[in-house]
Amino acid sequence: MPSPSSSVQAAKQALGDRLREIRVNAGLTGRHLALLAGWDRTKVSKIEHGRTTPTPADIQTWCQYTSAANQTADLIASLHAVEGMFIEWRRMEHTGLKRVQESVAPLFERTKRFRAYDSWLVPGLLQTAAYTRAILQSTAARRGLPDDIDDAVAVRMQRQRVLVEGDHTFAVLIEAAILHNGNGGVRTMTEQLRHLLTVSKWPSVSLGVIPFRPDRVLRPVEGFWIFDDERVTVELVSGWLTLTQPKEIAMYAQAFDGLAAQAVYGSEARVVITSAIQALARRGK
Repeated sequence: MPSPSSSVQAAKQALGDRLREIRVNAGLTGRHLALLAGWDRTKVSKIEHGRTTPTPADIQTWCQYTSAANQTADLIASLHAVEGMFIEWRRMEHTGLKRVQESVAPLFERTKRFRAYDSWLVPGLLQTAAYTRAILQSTAARRGLPDDIDDAVAVRMQRQRVLVEGDHTFAVLIEAAILHNGNGGVRTMTEQLRHLLTVSKWPSVSLGVIPFRPDRVLRPVEGFWIFDDERVTVELVSGWLTLTQPKEIAMYAQAFDGLAAQAVYGSEARVVITSAIQALARRGK
C-alpha cells in the first residue's frame, strides 16, 4: 500500500497529466503556453509534473489558451478534490474539538457499510465516554486547543446511535496491542474493554482482534475507515487524509481483507479481551 502522502502526490500528478494532455492536443509547447499566459517558463512543467499545484485562476488561463474552456469547471473541481484530500489538524481543530466531531456526522448517518481498522486506539464508535474523554483531553493539551471536551464527548457519544439505529453494518479490526495501551488509567481501560465484550455480541457489529503472532504476514498499518465504497479516511500524526478515487479505496479494502484474515472473532476475540482485562487487574493491585 502506498503511503498517504504518496496518494496526495498521485492525485496532483493525475491533474497535471490531464492538463498536459489538453496542452498537447492544442498543439502548444510548454514554453509557448507559459509565454501566452505571462508565466515563468518553468511553471507549465512544474504543474504537469505535480511539483506545483495550480490555482483556479491558473486552470482558467490554461483552458483559455488551449481552447478547452468547456473543461474548466471539471478541472477546478478536481483541483478542489486534491486540496481537500489532506487537512492539517490545526485547520480542523482551531475552533475546538466539538466542531470536528460534528463535521463527520452526515457521513456516518448516510453510510451503510463501515469498515474500520486501528492499531493505536479503540475506534470512536466503540469507545466509552471515559475513554473518549481521556483521548480528547490528551489531544487538546498536546495541540493547545480550546477546552470544549465535554461538548466534544457528548457529540461522539450521540454519534454512536448509528450502531443500533438504521440499516448499518460495522466490521471493526483492532490490534491486540490496543487492549494493553494505557488511556485514562486502569479503571477507564477496564470499562472500555468490558464494553468491547458487550459490543462484540451485537448483531450489527463484527469485532476482530489481531493477536500477537510471531508468524504474522501483514504488519500493522495506519488506522483507517472505509465508508461504503465512497471514501477512505486515514488519521495521520499531522492531519486527516480523505481518499475518494476507486483505485485507492480498493487498495484499502484489500488491506482490510488481509488484516481481517489474521484476526480472531466471537468467543476467541473475547478470550483475548478478557485476558487483557485480567492483566489490567493485576497491574492495578
